[in-house]
Amino acid sequence: MRARDKAAVSALRATLAALDNAEAVPVDEAQLRGVALEHAPVGAGATEAPRRELSEHSMVDVVRAEVTERLEVAAQLTAPAHADRAAQLRAEAAVLLRFLDGPRAA
Repeated sequence: MRARDKAAVSALRATLAALDNAEAVPVDEAQLRGVALEHAPVGAGATEAPRRELSEHSMVDVVRAEVTERLEVAAQLTAPAHADRAAQLRAEAAVLLRFLDGPRAA
């Protein structure tokens, strides 16, 4: 990170956001429909709910999905004008794969 590795920073930020989203508690749409505005929870903290805790396996699945997504998009970017973006996505995928492979790959 100190070397300002843009691919690593981008990949890690996006993956942390994906992990954060995976921990979110699903919202029951039935509760949202038909609620009068005056009865709706409003204000800071009114909608706070305990986050789900992901297992290590679930976290690995989220990271693998991020890698797969980057590689699939990079494969679709075949025009020469998109070569830089495709290379960036492949570099981000490589960063995430290093984390999945563990310390032996470092």
